[in-house]
Amino acid sequence: MSQDIQQEHGRYIQPLEGWRRSHNCGQLTMMDNGASVCLMGWVQYRRDHGGLIFVDLRDRYGLTQVVFSPEIAPEAHGDAHILRNEYVLAVQGAVRPRPEGMTNPHMVTGEVEVVVHAWKLLNTSKTPPFPIEDRSEAGENLRLQWRYLDLRRPRMVQNLELRHRAAQAVRRYMDELGFLEIETPFLTKSTPEGARDFLVPSRLNPGEFYALPQSPQLFKQLFMVSGLDRYYQIVRCFRDEDLRADRQPEFTQIDIEMSFVDEDQIMQMAEGLVARVWKETLDIDIPQPFPRMRYDEAMGRYGVDKPDTRFGMELVEITQAVRNSGFKLFAKAAVVKAMKVVGGESLSRKDIDEYTEFVKIYGAQGLAWVKIRVDEWQSPIAKFLSEAEREAIAKSLDLQAGDLVFFQAGEAGTVNAALGNLRVHLAENLGLIPEGSFNFLWVTDFPLFEYDEDERRYVACHHPFTAPQPGHLELVKTRPQDALARAYDMVLNGSEVGGGSIRSHSAFVQRTMFNALGLSEEEAQRRFGFFLQALEQGAPPHGGIAFGFDRMNMLLAGAQSIRDVIAFPKTQKATCLMTQAPDSVSVEQLRELGLRLREKAEKA
Repeated sequence: MSQDIQQEHGRYIQPLEGWRRSHNCGQLTMMDNGASVCLMGWVQYRRDHGGLIFVDLRDRYGLTQVVFSPEIAPEAHGDAHILRNEYVLAVQGAVRPRPEGMTNPHMVTGEVEVVVHAWKLLNTSKTPPFPIEDRSEAGENLRLQWRYLDLRRPRMVQNLELRHRAAQAVRRYMDELGFLEIETPFLTKSTPEGARDFLVPSRLNPGEFYALPQSPQLFKQLFMVSGLDRYYQIVRCFRDEDLRADRQPEFTQIDIEMSFVDEDQIMQMAEGLVARVWKETLDIDIPQPFPRMRYDEAMGRYGVDKPDTRFGMELVEITQAVRNSGFKLFAKAAVVKAMKVVGGESLSRKDIDEYTEFVKIYGAQGLAWVKIRVDEWQSPIAKFLSEAEREAIAKSLDLQAGDLVFFQAGEAGTVNAALGNLRVHLAENLGLIPEGSFNFLWVTDFPLFEYDEDERRYVACHHPFTAPQPGHLELVKTRPQDALARAYDMVLNGSEVGGGSIRSHSAFVQRTMFNALGLSEEEAQRRFGFFLQALEQGAPPHGGIAFGFDRMNMLLAGAQSIRDVIAFPKTQKATCLMTQAPDSVSVEQLRELGLRLREKAEKA
């Protein structure tokens, strides 16, 4: 090797020249004792122990300990002092048992090591900006900037392997049920109704734009009009919206559509899909059928439409019990709800103040509370509550000494959002959520519309192609706020993992929906004319569901963010710290597209 030494950085680098990897670094066991092997990978650690040099060689499959011995292979040992973390090696040698007392039962390869007879340096590495190990405390932004190094960490490799297995489980299951995997266009027409579209200017059609799809919704419905009957796709989608831990501007969903079906058939198919994925990735059996809960019950008991049912602490409405209360906030409020925290008397005033600040995130002005002691109710509001009101509250919540009660009063939306989210926040802080449990739930009977105060019109709760429930079409025309949708969401541990609906397959019903959303006949024709025309060509009854594949994998992996299960995610500002995207483009590129940027002074 020394004849091929290159001075300066990168010295010793050699070509493979016919070397072939025989095993990966997570494969060798005592069954391979005595075998001649060739391994390739990265240096995880190098340790000099007297005359011996030990290297933990890593690839995506695991680690193998390799040993450079001056007695067995003096030339190979002589050059091994140059090795540093993340250098890329190929080693040839013999498998032997590790010395007594040096085995590692936590590794597949923990009983053996490879004694190196010859090796090649395939590449050097600069010192990484953070350790390539799971216990690294590097911040997320640093990890995203050096994502290709972050992906070397075992945890990230495991997450991407899990994602792969989940995708393969989906494809096997859908194929068994006779679904066709069909691709849909990425460059399509802007039909804004929901999140903002990402727009793409057309060079060949100056002044006109494509939109990246927020979902393949219209195309998959057109497949049903085409008679293709059963479609699915694991597809990239795009939404230009504000981001959170579980949101990305580009994301992946499992998109499914079926003809001649009702809600029960779609939900049964979806339950089977999820059960298959959990079985093939985590070897966990998911009980079926899943429980079902109406939307109004979910909001009443949990304050949110995606309830986490792994723990109790449900909300209880006490509006009538305090309607004539001396506490004016309760007496005048449209809705008053309470939530019992068993044993919560031990919470300090500082804790309560922190929870009061928390609910303000959801529009609440404050947070009333009472500590239930053996001989008194301790609270700033206790003196305003009559004995009858205390008895009614205690009976409604089954209060016992040592409990704490949080109250929220106001409009229903604010009360539910504040207490519903506080419920989950408290459970996390108090350790009430059992580890390793998966509570699936269907939420059904959603409102078809909700009123948008900013736009001063009704908007679709799911999307405008959802069908109204039987007998509710007249309500769409006269009382949209009372119309219910043929929609259903699959909820897991407080996260929505999938949502779908039976669609409006009649052009008349679809036009009625557009009218309720404030779209004129001309506007509906301009945006959706091609789709309305298709519905007039013998569209069959159909429906479907879409699963958030990134969110599903986040829950499978037990990760805290979907960024941990996506190879190259964006930040919360929708930027890529590694490539520095988005970026400016040249004036020439803009000119080709017929575009011109406004002056910086005008951007505000």
